[in-house]
Amino acid sequence: MFDSFGRLLHRRRKPLLVLTLLFAVLSGAYGAGVFGSLTPLGFQDPGSDSRQAEKIAEKAFPQRTPDAVIVYRDEDRTVDDPSFQQAVVQQVESLPKADVTGYLHFWQTKMPAQVSHDRHATYVALNLHGNSEKAKEDSYKAIKDKIPAPGLETLQGGTVPTGYQAGEKIEHDLRHAEIISAPVLFLFLLVVFGGLVAAGLPLVVGVLSILGSMAVLRVISNITDVSVFAMSLVTILGLAVAIDYGLLIVSRYREELERGYTGEAALGRTIATAGRTVVISGTTVAAALAGLTLFPSTFLKSMSYGGVAAVVLSVLFSLVALPAVLAVLGPKVNALPLRRRKKAVRPTAAGEGAWYRFGHGVMRRRGVVMVGAVGLLLTLALPFSKIEFGSINAQQLPSSSEGRQVFNTMERDFDGDAVKSIDSLLVLKSDATSKEQGAALKAYAERLGATEGAKTARITGAEGTTARVSVTFDGNAISTHARDLVNRLKDVPEPPGAHAYFGGESAVYDDTLDALGETLPWMLLYIAVMTYILLFLAFGSVLLPLKAIAMNLLSLSATFGVLVWIFQDGHLNGLLGFDPTGNIEPNMPIMLFALIFGLSMDYEVFLVSRMREQYDQLNDSTEAVATGLQSIGRLVVSAALLMCVPLAAIGMSDVLTMKLFGVGMVFAVLVDVLVVRILLGSAVMKLMGRAAWWAPGPLARFYTRYGIKEVDVPTDTDKPVPVGV
Repeated sequence: MFDSFGRLLHRRRKPLLVLTLLFAVLSGAYGAGVFGSLTPLGFQDPGSDSRQAEKIAEKAFPQRTPDAVIVYRDEDRTVDDPSFQQAVVQQVESLPKADVTGYLHFWQTKMPAQVSHDRHATYVALNLHGNSEKAKEDSYKAIKDKIPAPGLETLQGGTVPTGYQAGEKIEHDLRHAEIISAPVLFLFLLVVFGGLVAAGLPLVVGVLSILGSMAVLRVISNITDVSVFAMSLVTILGLAVAIDYGLLIVSRYREELERGYTGEAALGRTIATAGRTVVISGTTVAAALAGLTLFPSTFLKSMSYGGVAAVVLSVLFSLVALPAVLAVLGPKVNALPLRRRKKAVRPTAAGEGAWYRFGHGVMRRRGVVMVGAVGLLLTLALPFSKIEFGSINAQQLPSSSEGRQVFNTMERDFDGDAVKSIDSLLVLKSDATSKEQGAALKAYAERLGATEGAKTARITGAEGTTARVSVTFDGNAISTHARDLVNRLKDVPEPPGAHAYFGGESAVYDDTLDALGETLPWMLLYIAVMTYILLFLAFGSVLLPLKAIAMNLLSLSATFGVLVWIFQDGHLNGLLGFDPTGNIEPNMPIMLFALIFGLSMDYEVFLVSRMREQYDQLNDSTEAVATGLQSIGRLVVSAALLMCVPLAAIGMSDVLTMKLFGVGMVFAVLVDVLVVRILLGSAVMKLMGRAAWWAPGPLARFYTRYGIKEVDVPTDTDKPVPVGV
C-alpha cells in the first residue's frame, strides 16, 4: 500500500506541488492573525466550584480578587495630597463603564493596606467586563492606554494585564526563536547532508507545518478558547518534528538512489520504509498529546490542539509535499554538494562501521551499561520526590515587565494583600438581607472564623439570594497550608437550604490540583494502552512495547528531577537567567509528560523499526541491533540534535514557563536518545535476545497481516540501475 502511494505521488508530483504552494499562501494569510484570537493563561478548571464562585461574585458583588491592579506613585506627593487624590480618582472614574464593571481605590475603602509604607503610592483594583479570560483581555486592551494618570508613575498589573503582557512577550520570544533557529538548523542540515538542496528540504516541511498549524489554531479559537501558550508548541514542535521526519524521508530517498533505484521505484521504496516509520511515529506522538484533552483546563486542551495539529501536518507534508519535491528533483536532490560524493556508495558490510562496533561493545558490556544508565537516571530523578506545586503569576515574567513590577511592589511596599481571602459564595433559599437569613449568615461566618487556620471571617456582601463570607488567614495563598484550610472550610455546614461555592486564589489552586489529580490516572492509562497498541503494530512484539514504556518512565523521572533541581530549587538560575519561584506550575509536568512520552516513542520507532527490518533479513537478534544502529544511529542522533535547536532557542525566553519548557525538552531529548534509547536500549535488547521479537501465534499472524512494518518490499520487477549522484 505505501509503495503504491509513493508511486502515485511520483506521478502526481506537479499538481501536488501547486496545491502545496496554494495551501502555504492561504494558511499563512489566515493564520497570521492567530495571536489576536488566543486567550491568556487558561490554567483554571472552567467547571470548578471556584470558577462558579467567581461567576456568582461577578454578578452580585465587586470581585475580591480584581482583574487588574494599578499602582500609582509620585516621588514628591503622598496620597494625603488632594492633587494626588484628584489625579487618581478622576482617571479611574473616567474609564468606560462598558469595559470596567467596578473599581476600589483607597479614598473609597479607607483601607491602610492600599497605601504604601512611605505613603507615596497606592493601588486601584479594577474589575473588567467579560465572562471569559479572552473577553476580559479585550476589555483591558480597550482601556489600557486610558489608565495612566497625568503626573503620576503608573504600573499596570494583576491577572489580566499580566496575562496580556505574557502573550505579547511569548509572541516576541517565538519570533526571536524562529530567527535564531532557522540559520542554525540549516547549517546543521548542511553538515548532515553535505549539500545545499537536500539541507533545505526538511526546513520547507517545518515551515509548512507551522503555517498550517497556525491556521488550524485560529479555526479552533473561533469554536472554543485556545491559550496563547499553544503557539509555543505549534512553533517549536512543528519545526522540530517536521525536520526530524523530513530528515528521515530525504535520507532514505538518497539511500535508495545510491542503491540504484530511480523514479517511481526509489520514491515507492522510500515511502514503503521511511514513510511507514513517519506514520507510526507521528501517530504515537499525536496520540500521546491527544490525551491532554481529557483535562478540563484550557491550557492543557490548547496544548493538545496545537501539538496534534503540528504533528499531523508534519506527517502529512513529509508524506505528500516532500515526496513530490523529491520526485521532481530526482538525483538532483544531491545537487550543490559541499564535498565531493562518490558515484556509487557501497553499503557497509556486516562487521563494518563505527556504530556497528559501538553496538557490539555496548551489548558485550550490557550489565555495566544497564546498571550505570539506570543508576544515573534514578539519581537525576531524586529531586522529583520533593516537587512543590504553585500557580502562574507575575513571577513568570521578566523584571522589566509592568506586571512583574506591580507584583514586586505589592510584596515590597505594601503591608499585605487587601484582597487575599477565601470567599464562600452562598446561594440562599431566600433574601440575604432578611432577618432570618442575616442570623443564619452570621452564625455561618462564626463557624468559618472558628475553623483551624482561619484568622477572621466576615460577611462582605449580601444581595438578593446571594451572600459572600470572606475568610482571612496568615501565610501564602498558594501553599499546602492554604489548600488544607480551603478543604476544612468546605466541611463547615452551610446555612439551611444554602449551597456554598468557594472562591479566591487558594480555592482555585485547590480545585486545579484536584482536577489534575482526578484526570491524570485516566490520561496515563490512555497513553499506555495507545502506545502499546501502536508499538505492537510497529514491531510485532508483545515485550518491546513494555520495554519502551518502562524506559520512558525512567527518562521522564530523570527529566522532572532535573527541572525541580533547576527551577524549583534555583540551581543554574544565574546561567539560565531567571528568578526561582520555589515551585512548579502543576499543568507543566503533565503537558511535558505527554510531549516527552510521545517524542521518546518517536525515537524508539526510528531505531527499533530499523532493527526489526534487519532482524527480518538476518534472523539474528544481536546482529539486528548492531546493523540497525549502523544504518540509522547517526541519523537518530542528528535528528535529536536538530530538534534541540528550536527547543534551546525557546529556552532563552524571558517567560519562566517557556524557559522551563525549552530547557526541559532539550534535556529530555538528549538523555532519552543518548542514554535511554542507544545505550540502555541496546543493552536491554541484547538481554532479551530473540524474546524481544516474540509474539503468541494469533498475535504473530495478526502482525503479519496488519502490522505497520518498516519494510514493504515492492512487488515490481524494477532492477536497480547504478545512478551517478
